[in-house]
Amino acid sequence: MTVRVMLVSPTMNTALRQPRFDDGASLDDIGRRQARAVAGALPEAGRYLSAPSVRCRETADALGLDAEQAGDLRDLDVGRWQGRTLDDVSAAEPRAVAAWLSDPLATPHGGESLSDLTARVGEWLDARSVESGRILAVVEPAVVRAAAVHALGLPLRTFWRLDVLPLSLTTLTGRAGRWNLHCGQPLRPAPVPTD
Repeated sequence: MTVRVMLVSPTMNTALRQPRFDDGASLDDIGRRQARAVAGALPEAGRYLSAPSVRCRETADALGLDAEQAGDLRDLDVGRWQGRTLDDVSAAEPRAVAAWLSDPLATPHGGESLSDLTARVGEWLDARSVESGRILAVVEPAVVRAAAVHALGLPLRTFWRLDVLPLSLTTLTGRAGRWNLHCGQPLRPAPVPTD
């Protein structure tokens, strides 16, 4: 039995442009248009999921997906940093940010550690490895990173070295407890037919 888990990162909104820890903001018009433009480039799946964030749910909607919410695929909980810009937090709490970026067990914000996030996403992913078929989920970039780190058995310190672009597709194919990774395929708008 083989399962294919396809992870799509959400389109842009103000939180991703600034960069800001998710503040629950809706997609902006540009992000919504970008998602609609690539909807036809999505691979087929037997099951569609979305992380519970506004950004992921609205991206799934703009992509035309009837996606069920998956709480286990929620974003990293950054506690009291939620909604703040990284620059603001870095200026106010430079040691805390340095610890967070260098220690996967650190939770200076009072939320969830990278280790906890990777374990949570890894448990969800491993539960899928006994299934077959295709699952497509719209999830935050941190969840894509955590899935890649877990699936390949990478050291947790590599988490921050993985870039996840908006509206990119990362595919994990699993069978017999082993995962293969196809990273960051950009979703491109379908060509416009010419007459």
